[in-house]
Amino acid sequence: MKNVLLLLSVLLASLSGRQVAAQSIHESIQGVWQAVQVTLPGPTPQTINIVEPRPNLTIITAKHYSRVQVDSVEPRPIPVDVARASADELRAAWGPFVGEAGTYEIGVGNVLTMHPIVAKNPAAMKSGAFTTWSYKIESNTLWVTARANQNGSVDPVVIKAIRVE
Repeated sequence: MKNVLLLLSVLLASLSGRQVAAQSIHESIQGVWQAVQVTLPGPTPQTINIVEPRPNLTIITAKHYSRVQVDSVEPRPIPVDVARASADELRAAWGPFVGEAGTYEIGVGNVLTMHPIVAKNPAAMKSGAFTTWSYKIESNTLWVTARANQNGSVDPVVIKAIRVE
């Protein structure tokens, strides 16, 4: 009987540890996310609801992130000949696309600071470049709101994403 109680205690402790670990992972920013909505502020504010299939993916590990995202209501046009495309045609195809990867850190008050290593925008890769975002997680939903970069405050773009892994 003593051995059975000991075995039960060890088993329950093991299961409790797994449940706590699962909760911390579930509530962590780490994971794979897909944006479902992007809210753009400014003189002509716009909310973009992203439908299936979602043309974006953000992967966040313990220290690194990678994200690709299309911020557009309509599908991006495909230039017939990129070598001969006009500036307007190239902007229409590449303008709504975001792509970057780098390292990040979490600060006080749910502030996420991202340090791009590689990015579509070469200015984001300059030494000392960063962006800060506030974030909130509820269940499998993550909201991030742009706050600042190395040059100061930025328009508060809000991205709503769901956890896919």
